[in-house]
Parts: sequence; structure tokens; C-alpha cells
Amino acid sequence: MEQIKQQIRDLTKSDPAAAARKINQYLEQIDDMQLNIGITGETGSGKSSFVNAFRGIKNKDQQAAPVGVREKSKAVGPYFHPNYPNVILWDLPGIGSTKWPTDEYVNKIKFDTFDFFIIASDTPFRVNDMKLAKEIQKMGKRFYFVRTKIDQTLTNEEENERNFNAERTLAVIRERCIQGLREQGFEDPPVFLLSNNEWQQHDFPRLHETFRRELFGLKKYALLCVMAAIHLEVTNNKKEAYKDGIKYYGAASALGAVIPIPGLSVAFDIGMIIKAVNEYVAGFGLDASSLHRLATSTGVPYGDLSFSIQSVLAKGEVTGDVILKLLTQLGSTSVLLATEEWTRFIPFLGIPIASALSFTATHRALNFFLDELASEANKVYRQALGLNRT
Repeated sequence: MEQIKQQIRDLTKSDPAAAARKINQYLEQIDDMQLNIGITGETGSGKSSFVNAFRGIKNKDQQAAPVGVREKSKAVGPYFHPNYPNVILWDLPGIGSTKWPTDEYVNKIKFDTFDFFIIASDTPFRVNDMKLAKEIQKMGKRFYFVRTKIDQTLTNEEENERNFNAERTLAVIRERCIQGLREQGFEDPPVFLLSNNEWQQHDFPRLHETFRRELFGLKKYALLCVMAAIHLEVTNNKKEAYKDGIKYYGAASALGAVIPIPGLSVAFDIGMIIKAVNEYVAGFGLDASSLHRLATSTGVPYGDLSFSIQSVLAKGEVTGDVILKLLTQLGSTSVLLATEEWTRFIPFLGIPIASALSFTATHRALNFFLDELASEANKVYRQALGLNRT
């Protein structure tokens, strides 16, 4: 995967459309691609036993992930699935322990290095489960929610219920898990009720069948997410480079304010802003020719890509009227420009004040427009990859 990432990164820097074409080549070889699955959850939730059970291995086997007392001294390690050679399970430490506190867990574990997750819990949906699910969602990745030790839960319920019914109890538990996820904004979350000691019962067969059926899609989605993340990285680097150049536009704007001719400074500022915006649009691949190349590479219609753009700065010719209208909507920036016009005629102090106001107004406007266009670029690219529809 690292080699794939580097190839995509190099292509994205020079030609995002070419990177999109490259991804199609990788999709044809999807069976050879690795899928790294992070098994996460609270300490004691049965993560390690699940890793073993999912692979059809007993806890005492030599190839098994350490459980019980042995688990406390283990390091994060890969476990290969015997039926899926390129599927790697990573038995992650439990969240919320003294060694792995909740606030530091995601960064210390390096969540972004995993393609897919399974959240294991031996109770209904908890606060830490929610935090993990939210972090995974924030990264644009997917997960299964696995309720472990369901055999123990059923035993406890049978001892406490007068008219115990196993199927009814399982249905209630499943619905509570699903409802807890839906309340956090997850639609139709995949939930499985399992016993790590009973591989052929409860939802274990359904988990195996679901995973087998979705494996191609999970690998494809992981690959597209890698590409989207790299595009975001490249876009942010471009944005920072453009931000460094804004001060030069601001300095030129300040010099233009020195000439005491009504309206000249504003006209000069708008001309510079148009020049900068056109540079940003082309640099982020939002111009018509770039969109056409991207449409050709991904097979997504040009009209769909163009329609996904909301900013007027990238929807057509950027004119002075367009910029003026946007500046009036920026509030404080339009006030700065208006104030600049009359302060320049104040004796002695007017010109320095007008120059400072002109610099600040141009600087704020370009930063705002730059952030907007960078956001549009990533949205369009995700649309091209089909990630906005998943």
C-alpha cells in the first residue's frame, strides 16, 4: 500500500487526472491489494479473542493473538486471515486505559494508517465506542460494530427473566445497538452479535458472509480514500504556498492606496484579486479544461463535476462585478475598503491609514477566497471518485 500511496502522491502533485487514471489500473488488481483492519474497543471487550475466532483459531493455538494475562504485555501486531491472504487484522490496545487514555488514543494508535475498523464491545453502545465511531467517520472510513460475549449476556438474561426467549432478547439487544449508532448519525450501521466461543452460532456466519461479499468494495473504498486523502494533502500544500504569496498582493495593494485618486485603489485591488483568484482556480484544477480531463479519467460526466461546484468564483468568468458583490458580503472587508476611500484624504495621516486598510482588506479577501476554492477542489475530487455518494 505504501508504494501505491507514493505513486498516487507523485502523480497527484503534477496531474490529478492522471492519478485518477492510475487508480483504475489498481482497481483491476484489487485482489492483490492489502486491507488493514484495526480491531478496536475498550480493554476487556474481547478484541483479541475476536481476532482469533474470526480467523478460526483457538486462543491457545500458537498463531493466536494473546488473551487474558498474556494480552497485557503484547505489542500491536498483524494477524493474517487464512482465507483472505491480503487481509490483515491488527489487534489494537484497548481505549481508555492508563497507558492508552481516550484523548490520546487515536493519535497514538495512528488510526489513519488503517483501512477499515471493527469496534468490539461486550456491552451496548458506550461513550468510548461513540468516540471511536466518530473518529472513524471523521476520517471518511467504515467500520463494523461487534457485540461480543453475547453468550454470557443471554445466560444472565435467562437467569433474570421469567419468560426468557433467546431470539426476542437478541432482537432487543441488536435494536439497541443500532439505535445507539443512529443517534450519533450513522445510517444503517452494520451490527453483529457474537460469541467468541461459539463460531457457528448467533451472527458469526452472517459476519463471515457479509465480509466475504463486501471485501471487494471495502478494498476499493479504502483505495479511493487513500487517493482522496493524498489529494487533500496536496491541495493543502498548494493552499499554504498560495497563502505565502498573499502578503505580496497585500503590499501591492498598500502601494496602490498611496495615489490620492478617488476609486483608483479599489479598482487596483479588484484587478489583483481577479488575477489571484484565476490563479487559484487553475491551480486547484477547477477550471473547465482540468474538469474535462478529470471527467475523462474517472468516467464521471463533466456536468456532474461542474454541478458539484458551489462557489461563483469557479463557475464562470471572474469579473469585477463578481468580486465587488462578494466583497460586500464579507462585511468587515467591505467596511475596510469603504473606509480606505475617505481616509486617504485626511492630511498627513490619511495615506498611511489608507495603505494599512487596503493591505488588510486585500489580505482578508484573498484568504477567504483561497479557503473557499481549496474546499471546492476537494469536494469535486471526492465527487469524481464517487466518495460523496457513499
